[in-house]
Amino acid sequence: MKLIVHALLVTGALGAAQVHAACDYPVAPGKFPDGSVASKDEMLAAKGQVVKYNDDMTKYLECIKGEYDTKVAAQTDIKPDQKADMDKKQAQKEEAAVKEVTDVTERFNEQLRAWKSKNVPEKKAS
Repeated sequence: MKLIVHALLVTGALGAAQVHAACDYPVAPGKFPDGSVASKDEMLAAKGQVVKYNDDMTKYLECIKGEYDTKVAAQTDIKPDQKADMDKKQAQKEEAAVKEVTDVTERFNEQLRAWKSKNVPEKKAS
């Protein structure tokens, strides 16, 4: 009997770890190439990093939303102030993630604008 209880506890702990692991916060790309001197290939590679990071962050946001919804659904006798606290913490997580992805995208866009100003010919007015 003890063996069965122990096995169930271990299985439950592993399941909880897997759920938590699914919501790992994505690592932001590091430094982007200097757009004023970067090659087209370097800029395309940087763009790929940004796109992947945005996708990873979207998955993270969906994951934490799912965890939050599950947690709220499990709280059958939650008080309004407890729910408000949970809502506030969830909103803080989401806002921090959105701010970071916005900052990363803006850093890339700064370098992209610099690259375009050096590499894309201006269109002539007709």
